[in-house]
This record gives sequence, C-alpha cells and structure tokens, in this order.
Amino acid sequence: MTAVPANSAPNPDPANSASPDSARLWIRNPLAAFTANGLDAGGGLVIENGVIAEVLAAGQAPAEPCAETFDASAHVLLPGLVNTHHHFYQTLTRAWAPVVNTPLFPWLKNLYPVWARLTPADLELATTVALSELLLSGCTTAADHHYLFPDGLEQGIDVQVEVVRKLGMRAMLTRGSMTLGEDDGGLPPQQTVQPAAVILADSERLIRHYHERGDGAVIQIGLAPCSPFSVTQGIMRDSAAMAQEHDVRLHTHLAETMDEEAFCLDMFGLRTVDYLESVGWLGDRTWLAHGVHFNDAEIARLGAAGTAVAHCPTSNMRLASGIGRMAELEDAGSPVGLGVDGSASNDASNLILEARQALYLQRLRYGAEAITPERALGWATKGSARALGRTDIGELAPGRQADLALFRLDGLRFSGSHDPLSALLLCGADRADRVMVAGNWRVIDGTLPDCDLPELISRHTAAARKMMAG
Repeated sequence: MTAVPANSAPNPDPANSASPDSARLWIRNPLAAFTANGLDAGGGLVIENGVIAEVLAAGQAPAEPCAETFDASAHVLLPGLVNTHHHFYQTLTRAWAPVVNTPLFPWLKNLYPVWARLTPADLELATTVALSELLLSGCTTAADHHYLFPDGLEQGIDVQVEVVRKLGMRAMLTRGSMTLGEDDGGLPPQQTVQPAAVILADSERLIRHYHERGDGAVIQIGLAPCSPFSVTQGIMRDSAAMAQEHDVRLHTHLAETMDEEAFCLDMFGLRTVDYLESVGWLGDRTWLAHGVHFNDAEIARLGAAGTAVAHCPTSNMRLASGIGRMAELEDAGSPVGLGVDGSASNDASNLILEARQALYLQRLRYGAEAITPERALGWATKGSARALGRTDIGELAPGRQADLALFRLDGLRFSGSHDPLSALLLCGADRADRVMVAGNWRVIDGTLPDCDLPELISRHTAAARKMMAG
C-alpha cells in the first residue's frame, strides 16, 4: 500500500455535490438552528470556499448576492456532529451472542481472539460501514481508536486514511497499542500485543506521513495506548513524550469500570487519575474514553488540567459500567464530548442517537432541568471538537468550516411535535437528510451518493461471518 502524503486533497466530489470553490451558497431560513454558541442562525448560513462566510439572523439577507440557494425551511440545522471515540473494526462483531450479557472484562476476554483474525480487507469494510453509518447520522468528523495490529495488519491506519478520504469526512485516527499481555498480568492474549519499539516507530511514521495541522485539517493522528490493563507504564510515558515532541494528542480508556480501578490499585498501587499523572498524561493534550468512575477530587484535578472526556452513554449502559459525572466534569473545566464507542458495545454508529442517550442518562444523575437538549447537542458538537483540540469545527460561526447536518421532521415519529430542536432528541431522529463537509454535500436526501449500500452490506456481512467462523 502506498502512503498518501499529508495535506493531499480528498477524492473528487460525488455528483450533485457543491465544490468548496463554487459560488456563494445560501442555506436559507431553517426551521430551527442550533449554533452551539448563541448566535442566531434563523436566516441561515452563507457558505463560500468551504467555510461559513455569514451567519444570518432571522429576517436577515446575505451581505452579497449568492448564486445558489438551498431552501432549509423544512430542516433543523446543526453543526456537523463530532464523534470522539470509536473502534471502527468492531462493526464486524455486533450483537454476538456469547458477549451480549457480559460486563467489560469477560466481554473483552471473549472477543480478543476473534479480533486477532482481523485482516486489511476486513478493516477496510468495517471502517467504511462505521463511517457511512456515522455520516448518515449527521456526523462529519470521527475519532477512531485502533489498537489491533495482528500479523499482516501493520498498515491498518493507512487503510483507514484511504477510507476517510474516499468518503470525504474528517478523522482523528489514533495509533493505538497493547503491550501488556496475559503472560505479564494484562488482559489481551499474547498474539495481540506488540513491542514498544515497533509501536513508537509506526507512530512516528504515521504522524510524519498523515498528520495535518491548522483549520480545515482532514486527517489528524493521535497516540492511543489502549488501557491500563493492556499497556505498560513505559509505553504510556514514551507516547506522552512523542506527543509532546510532535504536538499531537493523546487518547486512552480510563475509569470505565470498577474492575479497572481495582486492576490499577493491584498492578500499580494507584487509582486511575494518579496513574494518569504518574505517566505524564494529566494535561490538556489528553482526552479520555468513558471516565465513569472519578471521585470529587479527581474531577477537580481533571478539570484544572483541562483533560477532556469522551462520554459513551450507550456503551456504558450496554456493559453496565455506570453513569459518568459529565456535568460536574464540564463545570470543573474538562471539555466533554460524545462517542458512540465500538460497534461491539453500542452496537450502532449513530451519533444523533448517542446525543439522545446522553440526554436521558445524564438526567438520571442530575435531573431534567440541568441536562437540556441544547446541552446534549453541545456535547455532540462544540464539546466534542474541543476534546479533539479543534476550534474550526463543532459550531456555526463565520470562519468555521462548512460542516453541517440538516434533519427533516416530517416523519411519523415527529408528528405532533412543537419545538423542532427538542424534537430531534426527544422524538428520536436517527438519520440526517443532508450532510455537508467543507462545503461539499456528502449526504443528499438521506443517501450517500455513489455508494451501493446493499452491496456494501453484503460484503461486510460475509466478512463478519467469516471472522466468526475462524
């Protein structure tokens, strides 16, 4: 496989898409709009050269003529949703009977040997399915945590880069790792772990080949040792040093279950946040997956450090891991974003539904008044962008990237609803009608242009069955 140089352009746009070099486009008079910043977008947006040129208040017209107009009067307009935690490869192992009713540790122990069979072709299909599903749910940027590199899959991240570019999305692709196998007291089987030298060499290669910086970045690379129970302290420290040297972000699972807390105490003699600090990760370069089990003092420390958390409510409910304290983390200073998590513990890749789950799960902890639809949507947009270290996406404002999601409310599930913005979550919107990335329409009339979905499903299903059969 040939590596694609950093900053190269995505594939050509599909038919009927708007090029970022096209004339000014007015997305006019939406039914409702959530900007994630308090701006009034009742009159819509003007898009020019892939960027939001104007945010128009209700009744306002563009400052200059627009050659194209899109009537959004039947649509609720949002910033493109941002997914902060996923495992794309897991779309091949959804709803597998042996792990349907298990918590995290036995769930992992059963699945690791299956996942060890992953091939490049499997990963390409799994990534395509995950990203397609996300895109149809209104997601425009996705972070993936890929930590499985069995023999033959040494260029797994390269495979993912090609799929992201083909679909025209943005991605934070993290070079995950596992170094602590069963022989050394960890959870993963030995055939799934790698030497630290191999991990660090590939991490540096990926950063140099693919990591893009600045506004409009399409591909970014992060470093992501998997979890306290699957990596050594050494690879955590070395990854932190490399991230500092190359100015990239750090990601790992932390405080997902009480079993993990017990493991850290037994293995390292430290609670999870103490462990994080001991390896040089307690800072604003880091975002953590889950963050369910933090005490008051740990929340204060994470907030003071600016360490972000990816809330994965469906996965936390599916594995009975617990209810994270997201409002308190956010109030303390930690950016809070949303993640669908892997498709073997969700088992979907749908970010607008994840916002609904976050709304309801966090209300169980904090009450209805504290957790509004707007707060949940803020986690799915601006909060998620902050977790990934980005300020050019996640909100509707002049100068931000033209990454948008538009939802129609004319389905049966919305009949009788009155507040369009609340209806998205309360009535269960699950599919966007239009999605734009960098000024290009990537979803049109609820479909992916140039994608033969039945054919993709057929190939993906065959690969999933083959993987299970061994």
